[in-house]
Amino acid sequence: MVQAAKISDAEAICDLVNYYAERGRMLHRSLESIYASLRDFHVCRRDGLLAGCAALTISWGDLSEIRSLAVTPEQQKRGIGRKLVAHAVAEAKPLGLKRIFTLTYEPEFFARFGFGVIDKETLPTKVWRDCLHCPKADACDEVAMILEIE
Repeated sequence: MVQAAKISDAEAICDLVNYYAERGRMLHRSLESIYASLRDFHVCRRDGLLAGCAALTISWGDLSEIRSLAVTPEQQKRGIGRKLVAHAVAEAKPLGLKRIFTLTYEPEFFARFGFGVIDKETLPTKVWRDCLHCPKADACDEVAMILEIE
């Protein structure tokens, strides 16, 4: 079941995100940044332990981003990522968000939800604030994808 993250989840979220960041699969997040954006996060638990997380962040106007989507290695291929993305899309609708984008190394996964590949340059400049601190800023190899919400 997907539920809103709690303060007690912050360290586990940070550890999970940074596990993948250390492997070059997503951006590093400080514990401070996790606390600051904790209201954006939802989590899945298995046997009381964090199994996955994702954040839906409002970027600009009717545009939002799914970010920090991560599932523990032990819980991969069990539908947790799917549940987290479906929850984020469902959460966006009543907020009046019309588009959700993501920057990913897993385009096939997001394509299953109807996300399509777009040119990164079509996203508003405001989106690129995190890129300033990314070690891959000058050679970004993430794929930009977007979902138009009905």
